[in-house]
Amino acid sequence: MKITSAEFIKSAFSQDHWTEDQRPEIAFLGRSNVGKSSLINSLLQRKGLARTSNTPGRTQSINYFLINDEFYFVDLPGYGYAKVSKSMRSDWGVMAEEYLSQREQLALCVQLIDSRHEPTRLDLQLNEWLNFNGKPHIVVATKSDKLSRNQLPKQLKAIRLALKFSEVIAYSAETGRGRDDVWNAIKAANANWP
Repeated sequence: MKITSAEFIKSAFSQDHWTEDQRPEIAFLGRSNVGKSSLINSLLQRKGLARTSNTPGRTQSINYFLINDEFYFVDLPGYGYAKVSKSMRSDWGVMAEEYLSQREQLALCVQLIDSRHEPTRLDLQLNEWLNFNGKPHIVVATKSDKLSRNQLPKQLKAIRLALKFSEVIAYSAETGRGRDDVWNAIKAANANWP
């Protein structure tokens, strides 16, 4: 995919802040420290467009990035980070669920899972929700470069077993592994939308 432009548009803290045009949207979902910003920057080959942080739980809003003036990348708040207040965690959950269940422009959900670990209870719940609600999605197993050549196939097998109704793509923001596969899924989703 040739990226001619990629720009941050806005942060939405509630439904009335969502974008109002009718472009398709690709939503990125995952735990707070799973590497959503790194994945977005890697896909777009832009350093620092989506802000990465050493502090998990930084993204507290829905962030919109306009790509090639054609579609949006939508970075949803991370889930499952314990060091934020319960009310803040539930606000994020409500915001993300509202977006996922009500957004007509949603063309594809990209669920991120850390390839080094088995999916957590929250990962499994989100995946089950996406499947149950018929949301088009892929699972991206991030940080695949951190595993040895022997470890990675074993981990991917375990992830695919746990998420048996989802396509799983191994990804590395460091090496670019899986980049073409993710872009192919995004292009197909945009072509099939609405």
